[in-house]
Amino acid sequence: MDLLRRLCETPGISGFEERIQGLVHKELEKVTDEVKIDKLGNVIGIKRATKVTSKSSPKKVMLAAHMDEIGFMVSFIDKDGFLRFSPVGGFDPKTLIAQRVIVHGVIDIGGVIGSKPIHILDEEERKKIPKIKDLFIDVGLNREEVSKLVKPGDFITLDRNFKELNDKIVTAKAFDDRVGVYIMLEALKQIKEHEVDIYAVATTQEEVGVRGAMVSSFFIEPDVGIALDVTIASDLPGSKEEEVITSLGGGTAICLMDSYTISNKRLVEFLRKIAEENNIKYQTDILLGGGTDAGAIQRSKTGVPVCTISVPTRYVHSVVEMCHKEDIENSVHLIVKFLENAHKEEF
Repeated sequence: MDLLRRLCETPGISGFEERIQGLVHKELEKVTDEVKIDKLGNVIGIKRATKVTSKSSPKKVMLAAHMDEIGFMVSFIDKDGFLRFSPVGGFDPKTLIAQRVIVHGVIDIGGVIGSKPIHILDEEERKKIPKIKDLFIDVGLNREEVSKLVKPGDFITLDRNFKELNDKIVTAKAFDDRVGVYIMLEALKQIKEHEVDIYAVATTQEEVGVRGAMVSSFFIEPDVGIALDVTIASDLPGSKEEEVITSLGGGTAICLMDSYTISNKRLVEFLRKIAEENNIKYQTDILLGGGTDAGAIQRSKTGVPVCTISVPTRYVHSVVEMCHKEDIENSVHLIVKFLENAHKEEF
């Protein structure tokens, strides 16, 4: 879990992925034959087939896990030194009040997200759902002091450490999608013989429109693509049985459809078969409130068969995202077995 902790705690919002890019680059160098960084910042590790039995070139399998996290950009510094900010990625504003942040300016400085105190809100104000435009960041400095360290355009990340709640459950910010990057790296460590060329891509700018996956898939021209991401674990109080997308501890999730993509039917069935033959606990999900890098890969060049393998996650896009260790392990196991057998099937 140390690698997952380091991945989650290293900052890197969409468009500002340099720090997490450096960590992923080092880790990919350990488990691949070659590592490249493209102009959009995607880190592409190439692990060539260990065994080639046919006369044609090995099939190219693309794994994509986005390394960017949601965050903010400084938009304005007011006369008293309070920072206004714009979201980079999707947020539920009510999860932001009273959270700690790190402002990445000339140096990293801490701050808190503030709002008008409830004690001085009138009756109508108390009824309103908070909006991001009503929030501000307080770094405890006046305008002159702040302006020496921070300028509009600097990026901001939420400040929360990785924590193991017990022997099964972990919580952190940025599981979306550092847990996908972790699964990709762990699968590359564990795989032995494989008859496909593996292109393992830590993509950029997924949270603002699956941009990195689009660029990298055009370069790779994969024969098949698997996105590694999180999905909604909605097994919570108040959810009706038919509304539960996935359950925490229910196994890795094979996506049938999301807002961007209808998964390739043959690929879905192949993944199910592999899971069942290898006693890998899995569930299926349909997520119509979001999408993954699979949507960009699917649309590249003349089209690519794709599917998403996801880790069920509670409280997505918050600082307390929650995953089950066994779901993570099952995801790694499924990817390993898929890569070892991908040469056997045409999708």
